[in-house]
Amino acid sequence: MMEHASLRAVPFTDVTINDAFWSGRLQANIEQTIPYQYEQCKTTGRVDALKLEWKPGDEPVPHIFWDSDIAKWIEAASYTLATKPDAQLEALLDEVIALLASAQQPDGYLNTHFTVVEPGKRWTNLRDAHELYCAGHLIEAAVAHYQATGKRSLLDVICRYCDHIAQTFGPNPGQKRGYCGHEEIELALVKLYHVTGERRYLDLSAYFINERGQQPHYFDLELKERLKQGEKDRLAEFHRTVGYEYNQSHKPVREQVHVVGHAVRAMYLYSAMADLAWELQDDTLKQACERLWADLCEKKLYITGGIGPSGHNEGFTRAYDLPNETAYAETCAAIGLVFWAHRMLHLDCDRRYADVMERALYNGVISGVSLDGRKFFYENPLASNGQVHRQDWFECACCPPNVARLLASFGNYIYSQREEEAVIHLFVQGSATLDLGTQKLSLKQQTRYPWDGEVRIQVDPEQSARFRVRVRQPGWCRKATVRVNGEPVQPASERGYLILEREWSQGDVIELTLHMPVERVYAHPQVREDRGRVALQRGPLVYCLEEVDNSSDLDALLVPQTADFTQTYVQDLASGAVALSFEAQRLEADGPSLYRTERPRTSMVQVRAVPYCLWDNRSPGEMLVWLREA
Repeated sequence: MMEHASLRAVPFTDVTINDAFWSGRLQANIEQTIPYQYEQCKTTGRVDALKLEWKPGDEPVPHIFWDSDIAKWIEAASYTLATKPDAQLEALLDEVIALLASAQQPDGYLNTHFTVVEPGKRWTNLRDAHELYCAGHLIEAAVAHYQATGKRSLLDVICRYCDHIAQTFGPNPGQKRGYCGHEEIELALVKLYHVTGERRYLDLSAYFINERGQQPHYFDLELKERLKQGEKDRLAEFHRTVGYEYNQSHKPVREQVHVVGHAVRAMYLYSAMADLAWELQDDTLKQACERLWADLCEKKLYITGGIGPSGHNEGFTRAYDLPNETAYAETCAAIGLVFWAHRMLHLDCDRRYADVMERALYNGVISGVSLDGRKFFYENPLASNGQVHRQDWFECACCPPNVARLLASFGNYIYSQREEEAVIHLFVQGSATLDLGTQKLSLKQQTRYPWDGEVRIQVDPEQSARFRVRVRQPGWCRKATVRVNGEPVQPASERGYLILEREWSQGDVIELTLHMPVERVYAHPQVREDRGRVALQRGPLVYCLEEVDNSSDLDALLVPQTADFTQTYVQDLASGAVALSFEAQRLEADGPSLYRTERPRTSMVQVRAVPYCLWDNRSPGEMLVWLREA
């Protein structure tokens, strides 16, 4: 029996957030990002494609993954309704859902592209065609909409679709023994099982996970059939170079040791594996996840929480291959890492999972959206020559609505609960109501985190009782002090969490002080691009230099080993942020000679570093995370 298998997240609907760092982001998501993304889906034809009026020769042609963009928008908008009722938004959702329902075929099938563009090719190219991937996002949208509104208008449609999928796929005679080339439906089916209680959806998820990578390889079989029908394999050369590692089907999942292939696909697969490990108490899946986690964090994780260095496969390459200027680090991949880390945290309440979740959230995820909520990064490099900027939208628009749905449900990631235990993972000002089995518990956080490390937690049980409050001491924090009702305490620590067990009464207060100096961070020596370089981190935030603060040619700056870092709260930087100032050496050019025998002259200059998540929100220019060290 897994020790923490009963641990479950506190839903975001039971959490309120009033936080200096996050509230502006969440407000922009509601007021700007979600309405803006609907307009983009409308003007680009994604919404109208649901009318099934497309004819050959019409432009634009409904793409194979357009349905997923609509689904993620529905999910984000539904999460918003759950915490902020809006009659106009709810009516718009009803309108889009009615279009989706009208697009469903008599047998339950629901996919815009394969209904009007290639109607004869349903389920013939699972490797590349994204049908089950789109179905997965539709499932998540339906679950979110039902939970937010209580309406079954989309849920019933999607249950019909999933029943069609369950009839189509499986190990029985007459069924296809396939699975999707882009994982997503596996984790979505677990969510559908939770809201419906129908075991067949959990079993279907387990089937897709267990069948993956088995021999004879399904993708070989379906390709052979397509070639026999006279089709060409348009992606033959690409798949020859990336192999089945690209979609993590190179081995059965329990035999996989290394994180490989397309990063987003990997994160969604591992999330589903963790879900099933929790639901089925399957230690073999848990152990596989732990092996893969170790490989990622020890050899393939950017300091920002970004993952996947290569644009060729939108994913992983070899160990320690972490280039900076060419880093792909897709926003969706960092979001997927948050999903996986959160699930691992509920298998084993260990700080290492929460630390990575926090690193991604505060750096590699929210860098993907501008402060005004209307521009987006697909790729998140750690160095830029000034040519990289957020875009209004993308032809492949997976990242914008993915950010929107994560931010709309951000409260999910702060707390967990189980009988007689409350767990605090993240430090975010606001309140939450937890269910400890025998009674409700209110927790209220007051903090300016991550700008400082002072956290005040008020504990208000309905009745005085003995229970545990587990509080994470972040891995970046070398020293923490704790007081309860003003008295210093030295709590026990387990897997990076401080354990406070006592008789709690209304009005009790935990005061946590997390020592938060500026730290120099060095990469493993095998990360070639970072040799001789240092990154600056304060609390959970990774810092960078921007040209707007420091002039151009940032790579000519050298950080002295004796540099003294001044921390200043700057009110006009992103509505308030801590910037770091220090003196650095700048390499100077003496004359026009290309080469010389003398060491270059240096001058001392004042330098300012800002949080990486804020870059490219002011004047465009160069950016650098890993700095040369003198």
